Amino acid sequence: MIKLIRGGCYYMGGLLVKESQAFLTAEQKSAAQKGTMAYRILKSHNKGDESNLRLKFDAIASHDITYVGIIQTAKASGLEEFPLSYTLTNCHNSLCAVGGTINEDDHVFGLSAAKKYGANFVPPHIAVIHQYMREMEARVGRMILGSDSHTRYGALGTLAIGEGGPELVKQILNKTYDIKRPEVVAVYLRGNLKKGVGPQDVAIALCGAVFKNGFVKNKILEFVGPGIKNLSMDYRNGIDVMTTETACLSSIWETDEKTREYYKIHGREKDFKELKPAEPSYYDAGITINLSAIEPMIALPFHPSNAFTIRELLAHPREILSEVEAAGRKLCGSNHFNLTDKIRGGELYVDQGIIAGCAGGMYENIVEAYEILKGKSTGVDEFSLSVYPSSQPVYKALVDNGYIGGLLDSGVVIKTAFCGPCFGAGDVPANNGFSIRHTTRNFESREGSKPAAGQLAAVALMDARSIAATAANGGKLTPATEIEYTKKIKKYTFDTEIYQNRVYHGAGRARTDAPLKYGPNIADWPEMIPLGKNILIKAVSVIHDPVTTTDELIPSGETSSYRSNPMKLAEFTLSRKDPGYVERAKSVKAEEDVRRATGCLPETVRKEVEPLQIQEESTIYGSCVIAVKPGDGSAREQAASCQRVLGGVANIAEEYATKRYRSNLINWGMLPFIAKKINWKVGDYIYVENINQYIEEGTESVPAKHLSGKTVKEITLSLGSLTADERSIILKGCLINFNAGK
Repeated sequence: MIKLIRGGCYYMGGLLVKESQAFLTAEQKSAAQKGTMAYRILKSHNKGDESNLRLKFDAIASHDITYVGIIQTAKASGLEEFPLSYTLTNCHNSLCAVGGTINEDDHVFGLSAAKKYGANFVPPHIAVIHQYMREMEARVGRMILGSDSHTRYGALGTLAIGEGGPELVKQILNKTYDIKRPEVVAVYLRGNLKKGVGPQDVAIALCGAVFKNGFVKNKILEFVGPGIKNLSMDYRNGIDVMTTETACLSSIWETDEKTREYYKIHGREKDFKELKPAEPSYYDAGITINLSAIEPMIALPFHPSNAFTIRELLAHPREILSEVEAAGRKLCGSNHFNLTDKIRGGELYVDQGIIAGCAGGMYENIVEAYEILKGKSTGVDEFSLSVYPSSQPVYKALVDNGYIGGLLDSGVVIKTAFCGPCFGAGDVPANNGFSIRHTTRNFESREGSKPAAGQLAAVALMDARSIAATAANGGKLTPATEIEYTKKIKKYTFDTEIYQNRVYHGAGRARTDAPLKYGPNIADWPEMIPLGKNILIKAVSVIHDPVTTTDELIPSGETSSYRSNPMKLAEFTLSRKDPGYVERAKSVKAEEDVRRATGCLPETVRKEVEPLQIQEESTIYGSCVIAVKPGDGSAREQAASCQRVLGGVANIAEEYATKRYRSNLINWGMLPFIAKKINWKVGDYIYVENINQYIEEGTESVPAKHLSGKTVKEITLSLGSLTADERSIILKGCLINFNAGK
């Protein structure tokens, strides 16, 4: 089904050939390295050298739980108007369901900012961010940066990257996105998918093959091969958006006549051009996917890479679900989380189905769900199915072609474009509920659970087709390949008037005299102090899990209402993973406030750190989180900024799960330390002398002292490679200070 090629390979003669079997000269290899689609797009956007890229993007995009913080940061850094196309969508807090007036206040602020600084503004319920960007902003050869981790438009020939808000601020301020040239991995597609197998099945199989082994981490996936022509654009987009869950940096696909037709349908045929790798092209590794061998898949809790074929799960349900139960019980600290009770009479039943968002809510997914459900009922028992079309144009096409009425007849609930089921703000299942979803993620809490409060539900990712097949069987888990249905899809027609009549198109048309409209929850960033000569760090949270997600660092769902208020949001930091973190961090911050005011640490701290012989007046004191591998998942900058506003000065990890989380730490002035396995404890201290000098000089390995109890040990902390700007940002205390200083 999926095979990995470790080591270099060439795409030549329509095949992937291992480097050892290609017999090319060094000169030919050098030329082939420049033959990839990724290389050509990166080169056209690069302001740096061949190895150290400094990229300028063509467009940026944010949604309503990121754009307020980005605009506030840019404003504090000297923003006058947006110098590139910026699209603000409202697809996360669009329900305005919690937090009183503050969600709509954010939307009012967003529109006022679009007018003042020159941006596009897509009102609530009109489109989810990535569907709108596909329909209106993607172009072959373009680069787009989004403040959402699933910013992926590779199937449309656009190299897109999801990052934390500060990286968008840099683009707004005419700075660059700095990164070492990423490796490129060929994803070679061949064969044809069977009826009943959809894009999510391919995506889950791919995540299962490459996530845990880090095979494509921070690399670019380049999709090539004869199998591409057998995939519709909705299928390609559905696979592409899920590449985020592999931990890759970005993705790009060959374009063809189907790509041209997509642009033509959307009134933008001029944005199409043929994009293919040169012959030959060199790749740092390869992945081959035989589409003909892909089966209906399921990603069980609590990660998209926890992949099984549905056939395998149904053959061994008790054995496999018992493992998930054990993981869930560990999360919530009780034995009350059950999944094996979903096995009844030898069959496995689920409680809920969701087809939604940038992955599930596309036209063809919903049409095939209709064909499978046609003439059937979802039933009158526990099982329910909700469908969220990804944009109003998609919704209208479904209505015009008669699909919505048929789904309603079957008992399906149709809702508007909304990302809630992807991050925990919509259709939250009951405790111990089992939900199957064609959405992007299934982390714990992702659907709204609060494990620390004894609440935990289970979300499994599946393709819309098998979700519909399950719905047709009243919630009995069923792969779509076992259902007889007609796979005929009426032609999709895009109605551009929907956007013309409702979207504010202000990009490039700043009205600098227009006022910003603030609600009471929109707060400025607090002061971030510069890095001192020395630094004393107290460990206030130590997490031993193999991976820590951004959802655990700052929960999604109900906390999204407070994304515009840094201090209020910070109260939720690590609330589901380490509820004592906030008070411990606040205590350290209060002690640092005393030191700054008096020049001396409080006596209680002084006694504890006496063995370290601290130089108090020249030492910044702050807290840190220590984790094995933090930062998997969302691009949200708040995973870092919340720690920072509570006095955090560093993270210490064995490795960082994503480049974007490490970037978020740096942009908020926090030290992204890496350390080998050390027996860390909450309350330990780390002291680094002359840290400012090490940062200024770009030293990667830093000597430090580790105090645990009364025992001091000499250790080495690594900062990894930092660009000149990154070093300056850390020294200044954060990106805002760095820009304000200029």
